[in-house]
Parts: sequence; structure tokens; C-alpha cells
Amino acid sequence: MSTHQRGVRGAAVALFMGVSAHAGAGGFAIVTQSGSAVGNAFSGAVSAAEDASTIWYNPAGMINLIDPAFQDRWSFSFATHAIRTSFKFENAGSTGAFAAAGSGDGGDGGGWKPIPQGYLSRALTRDLALGVALNVPFGLKTEYHPEWRGRFAAIKSEAKAFNLNPALAYRVNELLSLAGGVNVQYFETELTNFAGSAAGIASLKADDTGWGWNAGAMLNLPDGKTRVGAAYRSRISYELTGRATFTGGGGTFDSDARAALTVPESLSVGAFTSNGKWDFMAGATWTRWSRVDRITVIRTTPSALGPAGSTVSTLDFDWRDTTLVSVGASYAPNRDWKLRFGVGYDPRAANDTTRTPRLPDENRFMVTAGARYNLGSKRGTIDVAYAHEFVRDASVNEAVPGVPGRLIGTFNNSSDVVSVQYNLRF
Repeated sequence: MSTHQRGVRGAAVALFMGVSAHAGAGGFAIVTQSGSAVGNAFSGAVSAAEDASTIWYNPAGMINLIDPAFQDRWSFSFATHAIRTSFKFENAGSTGAFAAAGSGDGGDGGGWKPIPQGYLSRALTRDLALGVALNVPFGLKTEYHPEWRGRFAAIKSEAKAFNLNPALAYRVNELLSLAGGVNVQYFETELTNFAGSAAGIASLKADDTGWGWNAGAMLNLPDGKTRVGAAYRSRISYELTGRATFTGGGGTFDSDARAALTVPESLSVGAFTSNGKWDFMAGATWTRWSRVDRITVIRTTPSALGPAGSTVSTLDFDWRDTTLVSVGASYAPNRDWKLRFGVGYDPRAANDTTRTPRLPDENRFMVTAGARYNLGSKRGTIDVAYAHEFVRDASVNEAVPGVPGRLIGTFNNSSDVVSVQYNLRF
């Protein structure tokens, strides 16, 4: 296999291993979709229904936002999260081309990344509500020094998905509410790696738009203090298309490519109860990451590396399903303040055999805290929250086809989230 073929394969691998998201994410999802949910480690996300962000976690919660007097019919929430990831590689006997120190172990492949979300719901009647969510459910970024020892495997990996989710909720009776929605999602990615001295830096950009659906249910128990929620999100399939380019070769190695990718379905359940001063909650989210198993990348235009229709590579991921579990509590010392706490555990989707520096995923334990402040009548509320993830060290033992040797070592990872959210009813 030539140096140029190595570069194309590396770029193809990058297309599907190109996001690195923590903050209670699992795989490459971002569960951080609400400032209020962050403070409780997402434990009350499908059952608390405190603000308009319930549209994402469980749209049936929009019924709980309806003013009993039917005066304030709108609920609005806007959140911004600053997510700081850290991925520091420690070499442990890399061989062949990966043994050359180059510019070292790549530095910190993480960094700060802002994630915005907006939610708006409207009570159409006392029993019917319409809402829309605009958010970023997948994404984040890793980037290492362009001359680090692992440059054949990865340099830059950046991906993001923009999601539009209108939803409708209906109160069946005083105990049960149901909801459903549609998701239109745009996914784009840009990824680079070193392809050898002749081909230079390989870069691959690809995108597509897909759609899916979601549904939710909320059960309000007769005691008036306890709620149980459940929500489902369907898989979304993409036919990603893009172009692989090289800084060397005068364009003769450049070609278009395509591949099918499916982001997985998820099921969340949770319970919430309150005694006035204290709220207690627990939740779990199952995600079918086993859908990310094997992907075949096809060349769609000819180049010096092969004709149109030829296979660039077949990628084995062998990911496994995960279940995020968390518990939380909130305490309201007075009418103006609510203090939040939570802990959670999110297992890895990747395995030790197929893990790469583009996604050094491992088991995570999160600790969170937050607060809500009431700005006064008609001025809304402010949520602030902080989360820290203790991430298990992630081992990597990766070979790039055609490149002699293996990248062997361990990533020391961590993640921090700072969230601010504004909520208003009017």
C-alpha cells in the first residue's frame, strides 16, 4: 500500500471517528442540553419539566409548563455551555513510524467549546402545547500538534450536528400526558491526518441532512408531588458525502467519497418527587451505540488511487450499547433560590481494540452542582451549573494500514462544563 493510499485510509477513518464529546455524552453525543439539567447530573431531565428545555429531554413535559390560570402561555429557555475537554497522550512504547518523537505526544487535544441551545413552547389550549428546540446534539473537537508522533492516525477532528425539533404535547387526562416530534438534523465534519511526505496532509470534509422522530410520556401521580417520565429518540441515518484532498500530489490523489452512518436511538426514563423544600430525582438513558459497528467508505470519483465505485476502506468499530445512570437533588431555602446537586456514571461505547486518538472514549463519573435564581415577577429565572467528569485513562494500541508500527499509549482525560441558562414565561 502506497503512502498516498495510507493517507486516504486515514482520512476515511477520520470521517467516522472524528468527534470527541464528553460531558455525560457516551460515544459522540452531547447530553448537555440544559443548564438546569446539568446541575442535577441530568437525573431529572425526563421528569422534572421545570422549563422549556423539557422539549428536548421529554416533550410531554410541556403540559406541566401550562399556567393553571392560562395567562402566561409562552415558555422560553436559552442556554450556553462552555465545555472544556482534555486529552493528553502518554507514550508507552510506540513502534515503527510512531516511535519517532516528532513534536512529542501532541499536547492537549482538547480545549474549550461553546454549545448553544434554544427552546420555545406555546400553550395552545389548557391541554395542548406546541414547542420547538434548536440545539447541537453531537459534536466537539480534538486537535493535536501537526507533527506529533500519532499524526498518521489523527491531527484534527471536528464535527457538529445542528438539530431542529418541533414537538406537540397533549394532556390525555389529569395523570397522563403524551407527546411526539420530528427532528431535522444537519451533520458536518472536517478531519485531517498526515499521509506521508509526498501526499502531505490529508483533509476530508463531509456532510448530510437526516431526519428522525421522538416521543415522550409523563405520568403525574395522584399525590401531586411525584412524576415519572419516559422519552424515546429514533435513530437518524446519513449518507455522508464529501471530498478528500491532499496538500501534496497536485490534486491527482483528490477524490469524492461517500459512506452510510447511523446515529443511534435512545430511551430515557426518570422519576421526580418534591416535598416543597427538597426535590429528589433519578434517571437513566440507554443508547444503542452498537449500531456503530462497521462502515464501508466508497470512492465516488476516480483518482490516482482508484476508480469510482472502489472501496476506500471497511471500518470496524464494534461499539457497545451504554446506559447513563444518575441521581440528583435540589433544595429551595427560599422563594428566590434553588440549589442543585447530582452524580452520574456513563460507561464507554468504544472498546480497547478499536479505540483511536480521535475518540479516546472511556468510563466517566460525573459530579455536578448548580443554582437557580428567581429574577422576580415577569423577569424570569437564571440557571448556572458546573459539572466535572472523572474519566478513566484510555489505552490506545492502534495501527494505520500501510504505516509500519503501532501507536501505543494512554490518554489521560477529563471534562468540565460551565452552563448558564435564562428562562422566561410570558
